[in-house]
Amino acid sequence: MPPPRRTGWPALRPLVLRLHFYAGLLIAPFLLVAAVTGLLYAGSLQAEKIVYAHELRTDSGGTQLPLSRQVDAALRAHPEGTLTAVRPSAEPGATTRVILDAPGLGESESLAVFVDPYTGKVRGALESYGSSGALPLRATIDHLHRDLLLGEPGRLYSELAASWLWVVVLGGVLLWLGRRRSARRLRGTTGRRRTLSRHGTVGLWSAAGLLALSATGLTWSAYAGENIGRLQDALGGATPAVSTEVPGMPANMPGMSHGEHAGHGGHDKHTGHAGHDGSAAAAVKGLDTTVRTAQQQEGLTGPVEIRVPTAAAPAYVVQQTDKQWPAHLDSIAVDPASGQVTDRLDFADYPLLAKLTRWGIDVHMGVLFGLANQVALAALMVALILVIVWGYRMWWQRRPRRSRAPRAHPRGAWRQVPLPVLFPLVAVTAAVGWFLPLFGVPLLAFLVLDAGIGMLARRRARAA
Repeated sequence: MPPPRRTGWPALRPLVLRLHFYAGLLIAPFLLVAAVTGLLYAGSLQAEKIVYAHELRTDSGGTQLPLSRQVDAALRAHPEGTLTAVRPSAEPGATTRVILDAPGLGESESLAVFVDPYTGKVRGALESYGSSGALPLRATIDHLHRDLLLGEPGRLYSELAASWLWVVVLGGVLLWLGRRRSARRLRGTTGRRRTLSRHGTVGLWSAAGLLALSATGLTWSAYAGENIGRLQDALGGATPAVSTEVPGMPANMPGMSHGEHAGHGGHDKHTGHAGHDGSAAAAVKGLDTTVRTAQQQEGLTGPVEIRVPTAAAPAYVVQQTDKQWPAHLDSIAVDPASGQVTDRLDFADYPLLAKLTRWGIDVHMGVLFGLANQVALAALMVALILVIVWGYRMWWQRRPRRSRAPRAHPRGAWRQVPLPVLFPLVAVTAAVGWFLPLFGVPLLAFLVLDAGIGMLARRRARAA
């Protein structure tokens, strides 16, 4: 006969406890890998500045050369490359980054040529990844964190971790708050109770940050990310883009190379270049006028990226790239022939959802608040690692003394949940499982596995 149904938190606690146990036991290895690689990534942003200091910085001084001459120097040094964009030196001592499409590069990869803006000398060239311009060290760690260097199939690991992190965190918070009356008794104890105290306290203090990382990580995922994108578009929160149409110019003019836009996870690659006459020389020559227009007339100061015209986008696009708070991400489009601004888009005019998405991604990447953001990310990753290690330690400490196998929490917890609560809970879980497939599929697998183990145990009991 099933046990009598309880009410309130006592009815839900066994179900939450069992879900937290299974998720912690089976999903924690993926979370641990994500935490370790995330910790490495948090440090890679500063390490990149040290490792590639020769390419990124120069001791030269004086007056900067025209941007077109700097780009010419890069193209002469790497004639195999096709100009796609330029990031002019934004501060004294910083080099100019000329971004080329070159043979042999992978998806979302470019060749970044670093030019001394004062002398025009090329200081080096490195592969760069995505719109963030990650150089080889950071790009490798980024791929390690995202897909374990396995490519698209490897992304399933990170999506699984992000899909379950919020479940583990919320379950832990509910369990800890549910026993807050006895929390004081945990202090000064030893063994499993001390481990529980550390596990719960660190988990509680880091819960908000971990939930934010779970939500922002899902926006880059393969399956849940697609659903999130559709929902954002339906709510009118899609990220807008400046119009690159040029009045009086027909689309896809002959002689222009076709642009290609590819990438994933917020990283784009732009290939193809052209001026009005379809030549690379015209695209380079127009950079000087374009950068003056952006800085002097439109006030686009600080670091910017200038994308050269393509057949699909026949205008120059100048966009601020300062993602630190407050973000400066205004952009303009400039007619290559006249040098006139044809469109402008300010970050202040983004829909609220688009702003939140941008800020969330930048927090996840450790750039919104600069070094403080990176330190906070590292602290969160350390906290998650400790919580996982303490969780496994509790699992081991809970084992029966005469057996080395740690025991699980008893089955049948769902039978104690009142039906008016159970039915909506099942409906919501099914909806979330559909929206986040790598939460729903593993959960279904857990339930099937648990039911199979229960049936096997009952058969053994009857046979005995």
